[in-house]
Amino acid sequence: MPQAVFSILIFPGFLFVSVFGLFAEFIDRKIYARLQNRVGPPWFQTFADFIKLAGKEDIIPTDANQKMFSLAPIFALTSVVTAFLYIPLWKSEALFSFNGDIIMVLYLLTIPTLAFFIGGWYSKSLFSRIGSVRAVIQLFAYEVPLFMSILASALLADTWSLKDIAIFYTRHPYYFLFNLIGFGISAVALLGKLEKVPFDIPEAETEVVAGAFTEYSGRLLAILRLAIDVEMIVGAALLVAVFFPFGLAFNPWIGFMVFILKVMAVVALLSLLRTIVARLRIDQMIDFCWKYLVPLSLFQLLLNLILKGILSR
Repeated sequence: MPQAVFSILIFPGFLFVSVFGLFAEFIDRKIYARLQNRVGPPWFQTFADFIKLAGKEDIIPTDANQKMFSLAPIFALTSVVTAFLYIPLWKSEALFSFNGDIIMVLYLLTIPTLAFFIGGWYSKSLFSRIGSVRAVIQLFAYEVPLFMSILASALLADTWSLKDIAIFYTRHPYYFLFNLIGFGISAVALLGKLEKVPFDIPEAETEVVAGAFTEYSGRLLAILRLAIDVEMIVGAALLVAVFFPFGLAFNPWIGFMVFILKVMAVVALLSLLRTIVARLRIDQMIDFCWKYLVPLSLFQLLLNLILKGILSR
């Protein structure tokens, strides 16, 4: 029991993934700045921002539903931290693992967007409600290709377990080449889930201030920003576990370092993608997802079905 509590609260649970998420935000901001010929923040900036916000007063709008407004950030953070516990890190088996856990992780990663919608909608602010609606509209655009691409990799491995997926691709290291299209689709869709450029439409600063987060301040805003940072880590870790689960058979410490490097590589890729593309309109985002990402994810799914049929002979 004490070991389980330590694993959930300290390592590899809440404390570890929170610190890792803040550090990943620094890497993301630093790479983004350097690619724009700027210096970027110092390494401690994200931690200082979190501490500063956590020390400020929470100001809740008079007309807002205080309970829903306050609970939304907590639900968002709780869901992404919980999802992290089901993802293999330095070994093939996660802290909690069962057959079908990949569905659980995808489900938990959907909750933050819904929590952002609820928090923004019940704040009763016009800007927040516009941002909330945009967030949900995006959800129905990027979620379909993201699910299809990730599940296509699971289909080839013939399992819905992240543990068994890791074992399958570790034993067949060259099979990941067949999933490169799916990885590209998932990386782009993850940008939409994280609401980063070019899919930062829900919180477009020049249009709706900060979208669903407009009325948030103090500790609640700190929790929201932490939830996004942790979601970035969990999303990157899921892509690593599904598409590049190599190095899990090494010494645990070596495997852990390999995991960190792979997650940081995905974060760097996301930073690169959001640097080279300008923000899209909401209609352009939906057209892009349904005209290009969905057909490509269907092709990936069909390709893996054919490969699975050939391998099963």
